[in-house]
Amino acid sequence: MSEIPAKATESEDPSGGARAEAVGFADVPSADAMSVGDAMWQSSPPGSIYDYIKVASFSIGPDGLVDQWSLRAEQLFGIPTEHAVGMDPIEAFVDPELREHGQRKMAEILDGREWTGVVPFRGPETEEGDPGKEGLAEVYVMPTRTEEGERAAVCIVVDVRILRRIETDLAASQSIFGQSPFGFLLIDPDLRVRRANQQIANTFGGTPDDHRGRGVQDYLQSPEAERVTATLRRVLETGNSITDMHVTGFVPGSEERRHWSINLYRVHSGSGRPIGIAWLGTDVTARRAAAREAASARRNLALLNEAGARIGNSLDLETTARELLDVVVPGFCDLATVDLYQGLLAGDETPPGRADGSAELRRVAFASAVSDAPFVGGGAPVAVNAVHHYPFNSPCADALRTARPQYVPAEENGPVQSTLAVPMVAHDTVVGLVQFARTKGSEPFGDRDRDLAVELAARAAVCIDNARLYRREHERALILQRSLLPPGDPEASGLDIACRYLPGNAATEVGGDWFDVIELPGHRTALVVGDVMGRGLRAAVAMGELRTAVRTLALLDLEPAEVLSALDEIARGLGTPGGVQQATRAARRPREADLSEVYLATCIYAVYDSVTRRCTFANAGHLPPVLVEPGEAALMLDVPPGMPLGVGGEPFEEVEVELPEGALLALYTDGLVESRDHPLDEGLQAFVGALTDPNRPDHDGGPAAAAALNAETHRDLEDVCDHVLSTLDTHHGEDDIALLMARVQGLPEDSVGDWTLPREPRSVGRAREYARARLQSWDLEPLIDTTELLVSELVTNALRYGEGEIRLRLLLDRTLVCEVWDAGLVQPRRRRARDTDEGGRGLQLVGLLSAAWGSRRTPRGKTVWFELPLPDGETGMVDPAEALLSLF
Repeated sequence: MSEIPAKATESEDPSGGARAEAVGFADVPSADAMSVGDAMWQSSPPGSIYDYIKVASFSIGPDGLVDQWSLRAEQLFGIPTEHAVGMDPIEAFVDPELREHGQRKMAEILDGREWTGVVPFRGPETEEGDPGKEGLAEVYVMPTRTEEGERAAVCIVVDVRILRRIETDLAASQSIFGQSPFGFLLIDPDLRVRRANQQIANTFGGTPDDHRGRGVQDYLQSPEAERVTATLRRVLETGNSITDMHVTGFVPGSEERRHWSINLYRVHSGSGRPIGIAWLGTDVTARRAAAREAASARRNLALLNEAGARIGNSLDLETTARELLDVVVPGFCDLATVDLYQGLLAGDETPPGRADGSAELRRVAFASAVSDAPFVGGGAPVAVNAVHHYPFNSPCADALRTARPQYVPAEENGPVQSTLAVPMVAHDTVVGLVQFARTKGSEPFGDRDRDLAVELAARAAVCIDNARLYRREHERALILQRSLLPPGDPEASGLDIACRYLPGNAATEVGGDWFDVIELPGHRTALVVGDVMGRGLRAAVAMGELRTAVRTLALLDLEPAEVLSALDEIARGLGTPGGVQQATRAARRPREADLSEVYLATCIYAVYDSVTRRCTFANAGHLPPVLVEPGEAALMLDVPPGMPLGVGGEPFEEVEVELPEGALLALYTDGLVESRDHPLDEGLQAFVGALTDPNRPDHDGGPAAAAALNAETHRDLEDVCDHVLSTLDTHHGEDDIALLMARVQGLPEDSVGDWTLPREPRSVGRAREYARARLQSWDLEPLIDTTELLVSELVTNALRYGEGEIRLRLLLDRTLVCEVWDAGLVQPRRRRARDTDEGGRGLQLVGLLSAAWGSRRTPRGKTVWFELPLPDGETGMVDPAEALLSLF
């Protein structure tokens, strides 16, 4: 508010806000609310123009000097009152070149003339010597008289820069408010529209002035109006702005639902008093529609991705059809059926279906997201696995006939409102029909849904056709497949494995060659290569039985010679109806049976220990293994051949060989080294030569030769296998070929922990300490608690039931293996403890917490072991607490 100096005492706020206890204007209570005697001056409330325009004042005495100086004048000119009073304003503020003109104006003012104008001013220099404040002031001078009747003047001063800024702000505000493409409302504290822009008028009709005084209920329907009103009150009370608030409503003259994005913020006066709320809104109806379209496209794409991942995982016709329905119900439709041509299911060679689409079909799958929903398709319901056909003029028959999707009319008073009949086309052949249906209340199928349905049906059709082809080929090649080895790359601890299997050509019957890699406890591995004599289905079946028997015997952890002895008994029983026992009794009698019923097989069985790098061989009439040591030529190991399996009566011998690090071991069948054109000896020499690089440097070739030799030694095993097969004559096709190669990679010393414990109770605690320290050095802290618990159980059992010294060994490779050795011969046996038993749960706990456990005989007693997966392995860890609770 303006300030007029007077003789009365005034109080001004130095910060620029007027308190004006003596002079001011305010809200005056009505006459009904107060008596005349109660009338009093009050401070003017904020919100006037003076909140923005800071008006200063000073007075000039008869002598032309300043005799009063307001606080606002101090702020405007930068001169305190004690310095300003008594100054000549012309000399103090006006530039020297303008002072003469200023003195004339001052004389005119003191003669009683009013004057208004814009005056440039400059304040005095500061104490630091800097130039004084410069500015432009609009001055209004009013003549006055003193008490003595002398002429004086009162000057009202306004900073012109503030006026120009207010003018600019008003113009910018008007431009933004009037020309904004967004709807703009200014709402007062009573939640009534104080002002609206033209965009609001264009949307809701009328002129901007017509919207004054309207409320939210005039624009929005309940309950949306109540929600927005509550939000407005919250913004007015808290001052927290609202961004991107979605509001739904209608505009006059249209029944289309519109969507707006609203931004709300509280508006304040120059003094900071809330005076209302600004409403800035934009129509996002089109954007919402585009977002829905994009969301629909994303859902369709996700559905296609899911279909690609889930459909076709099985080569079974019915399973593939059910996989399709699992994808589309309920994500795409509410009900769906799949019909396949009966001829396709029967395995006919001719393309399924007839040109008129009336061939017999079988309903192989049905899915519904609606309980008790009928089968779609019209007519009588068709049960799953029922054979039926569609009438010639029906939409389904037309879809099968034209290979194009068709809309099926909905039944009156039925639950289904929209149905699509889509033919399943694979490789230009219709294999069946799938129907998608949506019930009433769902959105009907559109063109985009139709295209998606065609794509889904086509993907399923290709998978079904592949399943059909597979079924046909599977039936033809069933015997051959039984003779083949299962696919997969063998893995072993301390060995790098590579293998090859080449069946004979189509002119020869399949043989009985096989190989296997079997993981044994203690990071040991069994390598097996065998060959059943003979060809055809009988040889393949015998091979399968022997291979299964080898794996079973290997899991018993028998010595190699014992495994071959048991295999010999099994092979002798293959050709006898009574099995092994009948064959044993028949062996004591003169054999007059047909020799064609005798099954003979050769086999070599080797057990490799990755800790000691020692390999134990036992041979049953098979070709000798070949060993290639680093820097050496390949050589055939001298392993006693023994008698073939099935002959019986002769024991098998074992040979133990220590394999150096990086050595290459090769096991094979006779098809690799023997053919009609190449005798066995010649083939063996060629095989040894293929494993020995002909360019191998001599031992005396110096460091360069040694480096070349080392590089050659560590060739990739896959390349070595390919080199052997490409060097030898392996394309004769006269016999199957099996090749198993392993490169020795023993466990490092820091991956083995080995301790001997005395036979005393304190050994249990020491075992836990050794295990904890070693696991910490291996960064296997997650396994410490479980390992300590299981080590305690095994060492305690060795103390209580074993004999001699106790040996604890930890092995780290792809898994963690713990072994406890003692001299006792009694094997541990797990039993189920009763609820009242205090003990007997140790081995149960070992079985619960470990991935595997067991025991095996050793030359000096037994070994009890358990295996734990590493924390980053695929097998999850078992919580010890849950395992303990599960025992009770």
